[in-house]
Amino acid sequence: MKDDSSITNEAFEVEGADRTAAWIVTCDHATNIVPGWVNGGELGLPPKDMARHIALDVGAAGVTRHLAKLLNAPAVLSCFSRLVIDPNRGADDPTLITQLYDGTIVPGNRNIDGAERDSRKTRLYDGYHNAIEEVIRTRQPDAIYLAIHSFTPRLNGKHPRPWHVTVLHADDDRFAAPLLSHLAAEDDLITAGNEPYTGALKGDSVDQHALRSGRPNALIEIRQDLIETPEDQTKWAERLAPILEAAREDMQM
Repeated sequence: MKDDSSITNEAFEVEGADRTAAWIVTCDHATNIVPGWVNGGELGLPPKDMARHIALDVGAAGVTRHLAKLLNAPAVLSCFSRLVIDPNRGADDPTLITQLYDGTIVPGNRNIDGAERDSRKTRLYDGYHNAIEEVIRTRQPDAIYLAIHSFTPRLNGKHPRPWHVTVLHADDDRFAAPLLSHLAAEDDLITAGNEPYTGALKGDSVDQHALRSGRPNALIEIRQDLIETPEDQTKWAERLAPILEAAREDMQM
């Protein structure tokens, strides 16, 4: 059930805008929706591909919603597929609107012109990031920016990824370092820092909304096969919430 203070449009959804805790929880790749005005509402890919990690972060939206509620924090989620335009890329990143992802060609992106690119950026990418900034505006300066993502257990032709949960960060690890320490203390978890990707991607969401303003932050990646069902998403949110709170208490400001 959505929070009474939910706000939704074609670019973003904000849940719990009136929650008061010192957290901002985001989900850049929450859905596989292609808006109707984008290439007739589809990108030329079969439903099987649109259900894969190339189109969304499987399970991440459910974890985000539950976790934000447990933390008494607002949550901002995208309402469009990363294949339409990727909100976790810089505006000048060549993969902002990708034509190829994990070996899959995206037909609806092959021949887009400048006007179409600008429309996607203005209506979706900018709309989402503006919503995050509006939520941030209502938070105290030390509120932690927490981005929730998920990763596929294995990319095509690559080795299996062993981690259960990882934490991505750039140079500012004020929060990420104690969070990694608490996760490492969980005997049944395989965890790591800056895996399976680097946490220093110029122009990504954390860079835009946390690093540039000096806000403490972390990006959490959970392996997708662990959060495929609503029940598992709830369990992971319930497991992560006290760990996050403990890491915040240990954070050196």
